[in-house]
Amino acid sequence: MRPKIAALLALIVASSAIAQSAPAIADLSTATPVPGNWNYAPASDGSEATFADSTGNVQLWVHCTRTTRRLSIAKRASAAAPILNVWTSSLTRSVGSSFNPATGRLTIDLATYDPLLDAITASRGRVGFGVGTEPPLVVPAWAEAARVIEDCRA
Repeated sequence: MRPKIAALLALIVASSAIAQSAPAIADLSTATPVPGNWNYAPASDGSEATFADSTGNVQLWVHCTRTTRRLSIAKRASAAAPILNVWTSSLTRSVGSSFNPATGRLTIDLATYDPLLDAITASRGRVGFGVGTEPPLVVPAWAEAARVIEDCRA
């Protein structure tokens, strides 16, 4: 019985240490979204919504690949990072990411019915995406991203 208790205590201590070392996701409920526009377009393998800032530079991509029923969200980045922090008014999560140096995008991949996608579509006024200590990209929560998510679910 004692070895089981010792193992349980070790697990609790390890979990606590991991939680303390994970970066906190800032509360963005009062952050001002970046000025810009969302655009929706069909794609050869599904559909895509992009957010471009006021200078026309695309900062965020939401892409549905219909054959796999997977959604990817990509943020412009200059370097690799192990996680992309996602903030919505109801849910925040750090999601494992991959970096493509050819495109300069940090990408996360989500299942079609991931609760984070529902939180993105229902977020109140803004959605934030952050990497490490860089300032987060806060974009307005418009219908284009929700449309791509629904396309993958149809």
